[in-house]
Amino acid sequence: MEMQHYKEENNSGGTLRRTDLVVRVLALVLTMTAAVVLGVNKQRTTVAITIVQSLPPVNMPVTAKWLHMSAFVYFVITNAIVCAYTTISLIVTLATKGGTKKVSAMVTILDLVMLALLFSAIGASGAVALIGYQGNSHVQWQKVCNVFDKFCHQVAAAMALSFIASVAYLLLIVMAIFNVYKKL
Repeated sequence: MEMQHYKEENNSGGTLRRTDLVVRVLALVLTMTAAVVLGVNKQRTTVAITIVQSLPPVNMPVTAKWLHMSAFVYFVITNAIVCAYTTISLIVTLATKGGTKKVSAMVTILDLVMLALLFSAIGASGAVALIGYQGNSHVQWQKVCNVFDKFCHQVAAAMALSFIASVAYLLLIVMAIFNVYKKL
């Protein structure tokens, strides 16, 4: 009877480890894709600008790039950092075959830091994206997503990918807590 209990416990630990690896690979792909989707985002269009009411509008070429907004720069860099960390944590996890308690604790703490970074980048980018989508009449900021629709759609896609990656990291942390609780 004890032998069967040990096998079940060992099998569930192996399943948990495989799930951890799958979720890490998912987080890796999502953060890399989010960084690339926003990192290559650029749209050029022509806008009619009225300088003086009595003169006809002047057509001006304008470009929207992710580099023009510091929140988007932070978003791309954060997703790149989390992607790099995920690669390293995957290597460490595979090399240590689940790791020692110290390695597992370090990885879990760093997972929590990565989750905080992702949430902060999503929040900062989301605030800027919302202003781009709705504008802000109180400070006379006009919405720009009606002009830069492709750019705004790519921002939204990158943010959605990054949000799913943050959920993956939340799942990794919950699994680590469950693993510690199971060992008590």
